Amino acid sequence: MNSTPQTGPGERIVLTGATGFLGKELVRVLLRNRPEAHLALFIRDSAKESAARRLDKLLAHCCDGHDQTEARRRIEVFTADTAAERCGLSERDWARAADGATRVIHSAAAVRFDSSAEEARRANVGGTRHLLELGQEAARRGTLRGYLHVSTAYVAGCREGTVREDELDTGQGFRNSYERSKCEAEGLVRERVGELPAVIARPSIVVGDSRTGATTSFHMLYWPLRAYVQKGWRLVPGRPQTPVDMVPVDFVAEAAAHLAFAPEAIGRCFHLCAGPKRATTIGEIAHAAARYFNAPPPRFVNPALFIALLRPVLTLVLWGPKRRILQKGGFYRPYLDMQLEFDTTQADALLAPAGIEPPQAMEYLERLFAYCVASDWGRRPAAPASML
Repeated sequence: MNSTPQTGPGERIVLTGATGFLGKELVRVLLRNRPEAHLALFIRDSAKESAARRLDKLLAHCCDGHDQTEARRRIEVFTADTAAERCGLSERDWARAADGATRVIHSAAAVRFDSSAEEARRANVGGTRHLLELGQEAARRGTLRGYLHVSTAYVAGCREGTVREDELDTGQGFRNSYERSKCEAEGLVRERVGELPAVIARPSIVVGDSRTGATTSFHMLYWPLRAYVQKGWRLVPGRPQTPVDMVPVDFVAEAAAHLAFAPEAIGRCFHLCAGPKRATTIGEIAHAAARYFNAPPPRFVNPALFIALLRPVLTLVLWGPKRRILQKGGFYRPYLDMQLEFDTTQADALLAPAGIEPPQAMEYLERLFAYCVASDWGRRPAAPASML
């Protein structure tokens, strides 16, 4: 792969997942940091909105109220479904997408924890396979300079202790279909490292912007936080000292965009994580939330005791919103009792010289809280960033 050109004029970047939480920030960063590049965005038609309408919303987000004309000039949209053969494109459009593609960034994924194994594999494994095929087509045409696959640090599954960036399958089990399918998908990319200039990025829990708190995704950290603040759920089946590795979306987007253009990243995997030095704990987050929202502190319960005794009893006596929290909380509960940390040695060595480092979690946590309040947990447009 050393003979593959790594830089040059005429950058044309194929990007999937552009309308997703991370994808929107990637588009923003690429438009800003690569002013000569053109973007080929794979956007699905949804039941509620067409790809064209989703592009309008994406540009409104990326251009921050500024003139969108230049951004539109640099963007081409393919109405595509990455889970389908040829991403749902005609042979002509498939060839057109690959023609002149210098970079492929695959960030689209099905992220729900409750998806069936079949649904998760179709989206995450199938989608990865199809984008690898597109990358191979661009490589055959002699234009491909880089291929970035956005994985997740939670391919580590049910492991404990420190996870290194060069590890993947160690025989670990998985908490849900998301983790398992993302591990399988990353395995496909690793198999093609000798054929494609592939780079793997593994974010941990991606939260809102570190500067404004803004987010369009109220899952993971946000779901139990909202249950605590708005629904009065105080019981936490976890230990206060459980580590929480979370990173803001602005860091992940900057880091991923940098890796996509870094020749020295090719053939390697990078944890885009807080790492042992910057991670926080469930106890620290709970304490900060109780103080910020002026709420009673949560009550931590031994997870084994909760599963064996308390959950069966609560299932019988709770009704309404709290019963629904108990049921849905089962998908998040395993993350409240992890003893896992992610080594970031390779990522730090490559990104820090470029000035790209994740902030300490506690430095921006209250901005996340403020945005939750300003947006009513995503139910209304939030105040401008300058007002938060």
